[in-house]
Amino acid sequence: MTGVVRAACHADGGVRKAGWGMGTVVMRPEVDYEGVFRVAPVLSILLATDFTVLDMNDSCLSLARRSARDVLGRCLFDVFPANPAVPQDAGQEGARVLQGSLERVLSTRRRDFMPLQRYDIESADRPGLFEERYWSTVNTPVIGSHGEVRMIVLTSEEVTDFVRALRRSGGGGEHDTLAQHLQTLNDQLRRAHREQYETTSALREAVERQRRLVYEASHDLRNPITGLLVELEVALSDPGTDLQRILRTLLRDAERLNDIVADLLDLARVDSEAHEDERLIDLAGFVAEELDRHTPGAAVRTRLDPHVCVRASAIRLARLLNNLLANAERHARTRIEVVVTADPPDAVLELIDDGPGIRPEDRERVFDRGYRSEEARVRDPGGCGLGLPIAREIAHEHGGRLYAAEHHGGARVVLRLPLAAGRCP
Repeated sequence: MTGVVRAACHADGGVRKAGWGMGTVVMRPEVDYEGVFRVAPVLSILLATDFTVLDMNDSCLSLARRSARDVLGRCLFDVFPANPAVPQDAGQEGARVLQGSLERVLSTRRRDFMPLQRYDIESADRPGLFEERYWSTVNTPVIGSHGEVRMIVLTSEEVTDFVRALRRSGGGGEHDTLAQHLQTLNDQLRRAHREQYETTSALREAVERQRRLVYEASHDLRNPITGLLVELEVALSDPGTDLQRILRTLLRDAERLNDIVADLLDLARVDSEAHEDERLIDLAGFVAEELDRHTPGAAVRTRLDPHVCVRASAIRLARLLNNLLANAERHARTRIEVVVTADPPDAVLELIDDGPGIRPEDRERVFDRGYRSEEARVRDPGGCGLGLPIAREIAHEHGGRLYAAEHHGGARVVLRLPLAAGRCP
């Protein structure tokens, strides 16, 4: 063998060192992987990515009744051709399924377990005559240093005697039924494993998200609580303290606590998928009314197109809008622009400020629960980083999207909701 299997099985080569006990280094000789490959009882074939044969072990060469010189460099399906004498859904099906498995290994870069499959072998003594054989095959990728598939190791165990025993006992039925049944079970197991993995990953992410949220919320709650305790201790220890000043400070801290608790309750409502009654809303009129109730910290300019209608919960939509306004006010230098337009099939609400903007790498992170940029922490040390995540959750509740878009000279946050049919009230 030309060293290919040696490279595939043991990339570092040479002599290994291992630590045994306290500081003892034991030298062990290099394993002869070529020798192991040659004498392995399981049929093994090393394939290039175009399915040409790079090497075969002795068991496989014996089955093919050919020498290594006869098979190396040839396509696997030329060395072991499909049996043309049987219907495609029987003998020739094995070649098709095998090729599909090899292509799956190339695309997924993962090991592929094939179901029990019929793959007839041509007789070397009588060309054109095929012997009925059944196999259990595993195809394994050999991954290169850059994550690419360099080779594929095909290992196969013959189960012909097992299938014949099933036939004799009457428990196996016809091969086609058996193979199809095993294929179905194999596919079901794959799907179940994939679904279980996705569910486990989602649960793990949810637990981690909740853990971070609890940590961040606890930290944010501690600040105003600490302020309350300090001011109360000062008031109790010093009779001459300005009570009006202390009360004003306590009120600010209590308001901050109320805001944090409101955010946490909102997140709990979103996570429990509690939906309130929805109705048709004229988005432009709704935004104008909310702005009239709001006392902005920066000049607000509006461009509100009429007759842009959405179906939403007024309470939830107001919460979303106020969160976006509060976020824009924290970062705006002098002005905020609010835009309502129709861009079928969407109604579009944009909030644009002239602040420092959002870096491209942070445009998704700002919607993570508890995430706050350094600039945001400096501008608003009491913030808890829940406003934008809550706004995005509300947008998703209503079948919409909320994202940070590219904008020069500030930040631009865009809400897209499905346009509603019918006339707005």
